[in-house]
Amino acid sequence: MTMLDDRQTAAPWPAAYPQGYAVVDVETTGLARDDRIISAAVYRLDARGEVEDHWYTLVNPERDPGPVWIHGLTSDVLEGAPLFPEVAAQLSERLAGRVLVAHNAAFDWSMIAREYARAAVTAPVEQRLCTIALAKELRLPLPNHKLESLAAHFGVVQQRAHHALDDARVLAEAFRPSLHAAARDGMRLPLLECRPLTEWYDSPVVPRAGYRPSQGQGSWRPSRKRPACPYPNPGRYESDKPLMQGMRVAFSGDTSIDRELLEDRAVEAGLHVATSVSRLTSLLVTNDPDSATSKTVKAKSFGTPVLEESAFTHLLRDVAPARTVIVPKPSPSSE
Repeated sequence: MTMLDDRQTAAPWPAAYPQGYAVVDVETTGLARDDRIISAAVYRLDARGEVEDHWYTLVNPERDPGPVWIHGLTSDVLEGAPLFPEVAAQLSERLAGRVLVAHNAAFDWSMIAREYARAAVTAPVEQRLCTIALAKELRLPLPNHKLESLAAHFGVVQQRAHHALDDARVLAEAFRPSLHAAARDGMRLPLLECRPLTEWYDSPVVPRAGYRPSQGQGSWRPSRKRPACPYPNPGRYESDKPLMQGMRVAFSGDTSIDRELLEDRAVEAGLHVATSVSRLTSLLVTNDPDSATSKTVKAKSFGTPVLEESAFTHLLRDVAPARTVIVPKPSPSSE
């Protein structure tokens, strides 16, 4: 183990820390809004990150399994698996009353929330914690923020990458020393609120041959309010340099990754997601920079840098830390 464990009991445990965690990993048919979960695993941890139990299930997505070369789950394997509504109660039992922990938690939560919405059940999750965000807060010396790099840092051996149960095990083992390091330093955990999707409308799924866009397969209306970005705006994005926490990012047009998920990834990386373009906007993300939308027109008039989605998601892997943090003033309101 690392030196973090040698000192994990040196300081009192923060009273404000959660009382339990559910470390989650899901494998899916893809990344779009209409993609489905095909396997799920949960490691339940106590307040100090000790493993209580674990659970794993396959899920029949009722469609093609997507990138089999990544997750290894074929249609034949999934044919006899339970449907999500049949395992929703078991999953709820393991998530209830705990903080959902995942590596790129915005994605896992987004997929889980949609499955619950389709099943007309409310997901029992109030908060999530992304281990990528936690690693950045701890300033761990990682070459990148892949799960394998986090695992290697803590000496955790991966046995079956992209298998939900093994990925959840690896993350649980890496999360424990991260949690203790945060507690030792009295650090506030980067918790984000989870609000379940309120409605889901199904429409026929078109068989996929290669890439299949997500438009027209389903829609929802989430109920959410993003927390204020705690970092000051460092200015505009500069080409060939990393993104920096606090940058104001606006999105325009269709994205291959669901917009809500893409925005959540940006927020968890420490960026400020803006709903419009102004002179303070650091960059605009769009796959159609020549369109005449109000955002692209304003971006051109202000000289705001424009990035395609693929370039933006690549930069999200390693966002530079902010130089300062804005401490919010106490307010009597409950906003």
